[in-house]
This record gives sequence, C-alpha cells and structure tokens, in this order.
Amino acid sequence: MKRLINKPVRSLLAVIGSLLLASTLTNCHSPESKAESTETETVEAPAATDVFSLKKGKLSSSLQIPGELVAFRDVDIYAKVSGFIKSLNVDVGSEVKQGQLLALAEAPELSAQLTSADSRLKAQEAVSIGSKANYERVLEASKFSGAVSKNDVDLALAKRNADMAQMEAAKSGYREVADLKKYLEIRAPFNGIISARNASTGAYIGPSGKGSEFPLFVLTEQKRLRLVILVPEAYTGYVGQNDAVSFTVKTFPDKKFTGQVKRLSGALDKRLRAERVEVDVLNNDKKLLPGMVAEVTLPLPTKTSTFIVPKSAVVNSTTGVFVIRVKDHKAEWVPVKKGLDADDKIEVFGQLTEGDQLITAANEEIRDGSPVK
Repeated sequence: MKRLINKPVRSLLAVIGSLLLASTLTNCHSPESKAESTETETVEAPAATDVFSLKKGKLSSSLQIPGELVAFRDVDIYAKVSGFIKSLNVDVGSEVKQGQLLALAEAPELSAQLTSADSRLKAQEAVSIGSKANYERVLEASKFSGAVSKNDVDLALAKRNADMAQMEAAKSGYREVADLKKYLEIRAPFNGIISARNASTGAYIGPSGKGSEFPLFVLTEQKRLRLVILVPEAYTGYVGQNDAVSFTVKTFPDKKFTGQVKRLSGALDKRLRAERVEVDVLNNDKKLLPGMVAEVTLPLPTKTSTFIVPKSAVVNSTTGVFVIRVKDHKAEWVPVKKGLDADDKIEVFGQLTEGDQLITAANEEIRDGSPVK
C-alpha cells in the first residue's frame, strides 16, 4: 500500500521539475537573443565617411633612371695608304687641335710614282704647246685663198684638242698621286684627346684590314659628352626637347651635374621597349669621363591638367583599380587608370567629372551600391 501511494507522487514531482527547468531556460535565452539582434543592427549602420571634391591640376614628378656617359665624338684613326711610321708626335693623353699632325709615315713607292706622274705631265704639256702653235699657224694661213685647205685646219684643231685632253689627264694623274702622298701625314679631324695608341716608330701601317688590325690612334672629344638614357615606354610622353636633366656619378657623389635633352630617337627599342634619349653635357673641366655610369633624375611634369587624387582614394583590388564616388548617398565604384604619382598624390583617368565627391580613404569593404553617410 505504501509503494502505490509514493509512485504517483514521484511522477508528479518529476513533471513539475521539468516545467520549472524549461521556464528558466526560456527566460535566460530571450535577453541574449535581443542583445545579439541589437548588436547586428549597430554593425550594419553606415559610419560617417570623409569625402573630397574632385579637381584638376598639374602634377610634377621625377624618374630615377641609370644612364651612361659617352664621348660626343669618338673616332678610330687608320692610315689611308700603306707605309711605315717615320715619326710620332703624340701619345696617350695628349690634347690635340683639329688639323694637328699626329704622325708622319713614309712610302718610297709613292715618291717614285709622283716623280713619274710629274714627268708625264711635263711631256704632255710640251706636246700640247706644240699642237696649239701648229693650229694657230694653220689657221692664220687659211685666211689666204688657196694656201691651206679647210681639211688641214680641222685636223690641226683636232690634234690640238686631243693633246690638251691628254695634258688634263696627266694633271689628274699627278694630283691623285700627290693627294695619296698627303695621306702620309696623319692629322687630327677634330679637337680632342688621344685615348689610345697602337703603333710605334718604324711600324708598318695601312688601311683597316690591309695591314692594320687595330687603329693607329683613338681620338675622343672630352669637353662635350653625351648622356644616354633609355626612357621606359610609360614615361616617353613626358620628355621633351631642351628639358633640363640632373645627374650624379659615383666618382663625385656630392656634386650634381646638369644637361639638356637634345636628341630623342623617336622610336622604341624592340627589346627593351624604351626610347633612347641623349643629353648634351658640357665638360670643360674634364672631370667626367666617357664610360661613367650616371644616376639620372628626369623631371616628368604633366603637359595638361588632369584629375589628381590622394593615393588613399585609389583601390587596387583583384577585380581592378577604382575610386569610390558618392552619388545620392550611395557608393559607386568607378574604374580608373593610374598615371604619374608624387608624394601622396596620383593622376587618375576614367569616367569622372570635376566636382565629383570621392571617398578619401577608399577600400573594398565599401561595397558598390552600399549606403554612405
């Protein structure tokens, strides 16, 4: 009888306990859900965003690029005719003037040829003088009726003309040998410095490949140099004639040299995709040497006004490059292309209008079409 009474009581107590536990769990869960919901709503609310008004301007930047100094003029001097060096008047490091005698060579066969040509010329001059005198006598006699026939006059004239032509040929042959003999005097073609010498007194010399493997002298113009730089394709539009350029060299790291752009190749190197640009550099003190490597600062001023924005306004993402424009309180991604940059500013090109409101600190988290406060 005691067991029958206790079993229903235990069942009733178990039901009451279950109801109390469920009520407690429900009360504990409801405030947490409300807190999470409120927190989610706070995150989704747009925060205040800094914007600026888009304007046009000119951006001045510069490009650091290596260059090479080369001689303005540099020439290998060979002998025009074969012979032997009789005397050398200069050596490596000698400064020479245009037309100065550098070396004197001798060629006995040329002297013999000149003497022979002179003899032929004198003989032909004598023949020409005789033919001319004979023609004049025949012509004078023809004035008297029946003394000389017209045919004799024509023959005398033809003989005179032929002998005169032979004399001119003899003169030309003499001048040719005389000019060749002048080439035994090796002279400087321009002002410069002898940077190499490859022969000594008594050495056999001749034209390139015909007695001379190396040039007799190398003459270099040192007081004026060319600074050769290769400008990448992206920057060729910013380089113009007479632009000022500054550079330094390792030999004088604390000294800045200047020059002017004088020549642009007008074409891109097919391998490097760059344009050859030459800068004229005055080097009167001869501190700079051909072959030096220079660190060049090439100014890159924009030619026209363009849109200039802070670098922080440009987003570089995997989908492309863009700025974020605020329109009707909503974000709008505008694809752009970048141009020159300097300090914290950069040029941009795209479907933009002056006065557009752009976000100063743009990022991918500001989605296209999302509300902007």
